Amino acid sequence: MRSYNPDLTPPWKKSAPVPEVPAEHDLVVEEVATGFCGAVIRCEAGTVTLEDRFGKHRVFPLEPRGFLLEGKVVTLVRPASGGPVRPARTASGSIAVPGARARVARAGRIYVEGRHDAELVERVWGDDLRIEGVVVEYLEGVDDLPAIVAEFAPGPDARLGVLVDHLVPGSKESRIAAQVTSPDVLVVGHPYIDVWEAVKPSALGIPAWPAVPRGQDWKTGVCRALGWPSENTGAVWQAILKRVHSYKDLEPELLGRVEELIDFVTAP
Repeated sequence: MRSYNPDLTPPWKKSAPVPEVPAEHDLVVEEVATGFCGAVIRCEAGTVTLEDRFGKHRVFPLEPRGFLLEGKVVTLVRPASGGPVRPARTASGSIAVPGARARVARAGRIYVEGRHDAELVERVWGDDLRIEGVVVEYLEGVDDLPAIVAEFAPGPDARLGVLVDHLVPGSKESRIAAQVTSPDVLVVGHPYIDVWEAVKPSALGIPAWPAVPRGQDWKTGVCRALGWPSENTGAVWQAILKRVHSYKDLEPELLGRVEELIDFVTAP
């Protein structure tokens, strides 16, 4: 007797296999049928609950090929309860130190332009900064940066790091930064008009940050282009911030600069 494969489906009609991905907490996916995009907040037998950027919850069945992860079709599966224990990590990717106490604040500081910048840095690097004893303060702009640096009076034991938005050749910010020449001050920046842009669009379920015409308030223009409520950009920012879970949700142009500032301020 010959043995035959009971599957008589022609090869060209068979679906290509897709990877199985554990529905870990905070994993951001898009449900194929509805286009609903959100982070995993709960995974139970046969279902997964997603939360979108506005806090709305939807429950979906764990069906094969039911979700998109970074634009690719995947099958979500319930995470395994066991397995090897991996070292816990902070949101910045550093190995967490269980039970570590915050260090007494250093004399050195990191200054950022605005409240949103400070909240984003805290979101991702907060644990690291507390262990290192580094305080982050926001300035509400850098127009008076040279005077602010002079008032701080930096020195070898009190270094100052400054993170500047839109630090590109020829910009107003670049001309201001060039006036700071102290060896105990490091001024670095990212190319984005606003720190919102440093959040990866994929973390928010949008294809890209929209272009806003010159002369128009950038945040307002972005909200209108994306259909977000433009009358309260502060609330929109809080919704954006909730979608940032780790360094993986930020652009490398910001990641590298913040790490550089932390290294500078904490160097012996």
